Amino acid sequence: MIISMIQILFEVPEVDSIKEKRRILRSVKDKLRRRFHLSAAEVDLQDSLSFAHIGGALVSNSKDFGEQVLHKALAMIEQEVPVRIQDVRIHSEAF
Repeated sequence: MIISMIQILFEVPEVDSIKEKRRILRSVKDKLRRRFHLSAAEVDLQDSLSFAHIGGALVSNSKDFGEQVLHKALAMIEQEVPVRIQDVRIHSEAF
């Protein structure tokens, strides 16, 4: 069993409230779940107005497949979500 994980730190520009930031994050997490079958959650910076930290995970039987899905998920965020990505980490572990 392979667990592939992604951590994304991004800036959410032009938001005026935590409520608006959470709306954007909910949309990102829902897209990750629906399109890529990832488990996703906001893992840090919950009280920051400008920044967010999301983590996602996928269970599969192949490191290559898992990381390929995570790269596609990252590309979707870059193209469809109005955020500035600051840092990305993708990692897989075998269990």
